[in-house]
Amino acid sequence: MTEQQTSQGRIPLAKESIASVRELLKECMQCGTCTGSCANSYAMDITPRKLWRLVQLGFQEEIFASRTFSLCSSCYYCTLRCPRGLPLTETIHALKRLAAAQGFVADKKGPRFYRSFLGTVRRYGRVREMELMGRYFLSMKNPLLPLAFAPLGVKLMLKGKVAPEIPRIFGPGKLEAIYRKVEELESGS
Repeated sequence: MTEQQTSQGRIPLAKESIASVRELLKECMQCGTCTGSCANSYAMDITPRKLWRLVQLGFQEEIFASRTFSLCSSCYYCTLRCPRGLPLTETIHALKRLAAAQGFVADKKGPRFYRSFLGTVRRYGRVREMELMGRYFLSMKNPLLPLAFAPLGVKLMLKGKVAPEIPRIFGPGKLEAIYRKVEELESGS
């Protein structure tokens, strides 16, 4: 274990770089167990095994041009089955954070959806579906996008899965103090 890693294989946010991510994978022997275990590998443009090799070699542009790490569902199956016990899912998370920090986000929908999701959690402590979709549609700045989701929304409302409610987009959230404290702690690390 290096000085940059914690006992769980996580790198402190302030110290993340492609070199620190590479350190997590230096013991990868390219066995392919991760690829064979990944439920989403069929949809990835490069296999997780090849992604690890690109990380080991430091090919940052190829890594961030790939959709592989954005398709990870964080099921931790690759981490559980890795014969070397490498923190593969944590490595994917580190790659996602690095890509976002360095502006290598090929898919704009995912980060905007996550921000909208966290915005509702920050406000209410849980997800309110109507506000989540309202925030997401506003962030996408495409007035036609809600129309594409309208049939699904109507179906969910008819089944009682989504309650119609007026979203409160502005104003402080219930968990605002907790989020501020976490941001303060993370910026100091």
